[in-house]
Amino acid sequence: MAQTHDHEIVSIYPFTDAEVDAMMNNSNECVLMWATKDGWPVGVTHAFVWHEGKIWLTFSSHRHRAAAIRRDNRVSVTVSSAGYPDKSAGLPTGAITFKGIGEFKEDDATKKMFYTALSRKLNPDNKQGEEFFYNLLNSPLRTILIITPVKKIMYNGGMAGRHMAGSISEDELGERMESDTDRMNRERAKRGLPSR
Repeated sequence: MAQTHDHEIVSIYPFTDAEVDAMMNNSNECVLMWATKDGWPVGVTHAFVWHEGKIWLTFSSHRHRAAAIRRDNRVSVTVSSAGYPDKSAGLPTGAITFKGIGEFKEDDATKKMFYTALSRKLNPDNKQGEEFFYNLLNSPLRTILIITPVKKIMYNGGMAGRHMAGSISEDELGERMESDTDRMNRERAKRGLPSR
């Protein structure tokens, strides 16, 4: 099969829902991004849990990000396969950025459920490590942020690699999004390049 990959077109490499779940359940870290009062975008790396289609993470309630997200709860979260603890696990490769809405929770039942889930995720087969991490999390200043995704921006590295190698059929690819059709062709026209 002839190679048809165009490095400027990447929206054609989505993940399936099962691949999204696999990445989210196996990657140990994400980058949470928000806007400061003066409009600066900022991001911090967090451990997280993927639960009921939402991203759960925690930090101390006196952090600047807590005030910023309470002021404007629109956030983004990026997760990548670089966060896998086992690089040879045969899991999906690439990255997903979620645009989402953040909600804070601080009740005891939510804290217990989330702290247990995060402690187990980061300390598999290590009960002592799990208990230590749970106790570390269990602080009166800590808050939990739950992000409900409203949009996914995906790059399936495995699919892109197969496409570049010419070992995937065109009907297996995702549809080109507006960024790789209208927006790209407007930018190409500005530069005197033909449309694609």
